[in-house]
Amino acid sequence: MAHLDLVALVVTDYDPAIDFFVNVLGFDLAEDSPSLTNDGRPKRWVVVRPPGSQTGILLARADGERQSKVVGDQFAGRVGLFLRVDDFEATYQRMRDAEVRFVTEPRDEPYGRLAVFQDLEGNRWDLLGPAPDA
Repeated sequence: MAHLDLVALVVTDYDPAIDFFVNVLGFDLAEDSPSLTNDGRPKRWVVVRPPGSQTGILLARADGERQSKVVGDQFAGRVGLFLRVDDFEATYQRMRDAEVRFVTEPRDEPYGRLAVFQDLEGNRWDLLGPAPDA
């Protein structure tokens, strides 16, 4: 058996990213530990994940010019992450109240109700709810 454990998301800084994922999206802070870069400089190992999910997001602070350039554009302007929720309307409203930037209005697709939003850095996500006939 195998599963996808972590996906790295390059961020500007740890604490604002933690605040967004935990306090705005409602993720759990699974780990926040001191660590070192490959060349021995201090960094943090920060993992957030939706409650009950196996897969987490490693919040990786940009290190250097090349990594800084991808912050907010890791998926070249495409939707790159998909957050599936049981209660689309409640989650959508909670996120709007928290001033999350939605770039599309909610709509129904065969695979579920969806709206595209941006995280704190500008990466695009799909907020996905159950299919309309589910």
